[in-house]
Amino acid sequence: MKKITLDKIEKIVFSGEKYDLSEEQKQRVSDSFNFLTSFSKDKVIYGINTGFGPMAQYKIAGEEMEQLQYNLIRSHANGIGRSLKNSYVKAMMISRLHTLSLGFSGISIELAETIEKFINNDIYPVIPEHGGVGASGDLVQLAHLGRTLIGEGKVSYKGDVRETSSVLEELNIVPLKLQLRDGLAVMNGTSCMSGISALNLILSERLLDWAVLASSVMNELTASYDDSFSAELNNSKMHIGQQEIAGKMRENLKDGNVLKQRNEHLFDQEKTKDQEYFSEKVQEYYSLRCVPQILGPILDAWKQAKVVVENEYNSANDNPIICTESKNVYHGGNFHGDYISYEMDKLKIGITKTSLLMERQLNYLMNAKLNDKFPPFLNRGKLGYNFGLQGMQFTAVSTTAENQTLSNPMSVHSISNNGDNQDIVSMGTNSALMTKKVIDNSFDVLAIHLTAIAQAMDISNNKQEFSSAARELYSFVRQSVPELIEDVSLNEEIQELKNRLTEKPVKK
Repeated sequence: MKKITLDKIEKIVFSGEKYDLSEEQKQRVSDSFNFLTSFSKDKVIYGINTGFGPMAQYKIAGEEMEQLQYNLIRSHANGIGRSLKNSYVKAMMISRLHTLSLGFSGISIELAETIEKFINNDIYPVIPEHGGVGASGDLVQLAHLGRTLIGEGKVSYKGDVRETSSVLEELNIVPLKLQLRDGLAVMNGTSCMSGISALNLILSERLLDWAVLASSVMNELTASYDDSFSAELNNSKMHIGQQEIAGKMRENLKDGNVLKQRNEHLFDQEKTKDQEYFSEKVQEYYSLRCVPQILGPILDAWKQAKVVVENEYNSANDNPIICTESKNVYHGGNFHGDYISYEMDKLKIGITKTSLLMERQLNYLMNAKLNDKFPPFLNRGKLGYNFGLQGMQFTAVSTTAENQTLSNPMSVHSISNNGDNQDIVSMGTNSALMTKKVIDNSFDVLAIHLTAIAQAMDISNNKQEFSSAARELYSFVRQSVPELIEDVSLNEEIQELKNRLTEKPVKK
């Protein structure tokens, strides 16, 4: 069966593409359901004729089996906190539908088709952020999905939160009638953490590209030497991410005229023979000189996270697993979310480091004693009377500090629960949610940093000498944030800039 990719997920979530079940998927689902219906008639199968978790020792009578699935969904739909945004809910539904349609879950075709209708009609179940511990999957969050599929609970539709039953009636969609193990199959997987993680990857890729562009322009603003991102230097180290970041910087700066070449300065014996002290810096600060070495490993970690998240989307994360080829049912732990949890922990550490890099570059621009080029806080007014971007820096520092605390790993915080049945858990959704917050925070820092870069370009008075990438960045910022001379609040303008940054990938 054809795999779903991050690019495809992005198109469905953000560009209005549909998720259409293929005939192969429908056949797989039907074959799996028909096999399990027959296979389970004279056997004890977890979640069909047994209780759940530590209560699996209790057998369920035949006349109670259907109601059991409803009981499971209703009892676990007890999440709390803020609701996930619609885009994250859609990514979650795509994940659940795709994994169930692999044919390893024994679901009814009606379950698959109902999720498909929710996705393609932009019906978004109201899903609280706080719930599952990511071991038997995202039980609580996915129970809220299951509740809306059977016509209960609330959904967001066309901007309004409404009773699910009224929206389904309006669209002539029949609420799902649960069969066999449909209730357990909806809940028993990693689709909430996977959906959040997919959007984390999409947004963090944009953030990284903006950070590379900002770092490139920073080297122009400071008239740095060009050898720190040269192919010769960076290719002498074997890390692919480092080489790619350096290559992006060279591409960004290829047509600028402000960078210095060491051959024309410090390697020129005639210019340096009588100097005992060099007023011109021999090497830049690390936040300018070490960008490939700082962002390179983060890019490598991003790529690995992409592999893992795409694999999870295309995997059977359920229990038990129904195998029509071997004609058997296998009990295990494919619902466990550690793969996602580990990758999101690594990603949020990397994105926190990215925000720290941007904050240090911002500080360099703000501190006249460091840059020896710009007025304090990029102040274009009267020093002491006006304050420039000083207030913005406080916000960037505060937000970066929050990231540093949030970047502590969540995957090690296993707490036994469920009567000690779930005695080691992944906390995968918590990890993905914390990564989501770190990414959001980092866009705040980025918006402030780019505002400072644009202000510095105005002060430099030589924008025409900068690369075309720098000039395009300047124009992009100035569409939202004006040049600051008098002391005025620009918080709404910076918020607008942030929103546009999250929506727009850097031109590839």
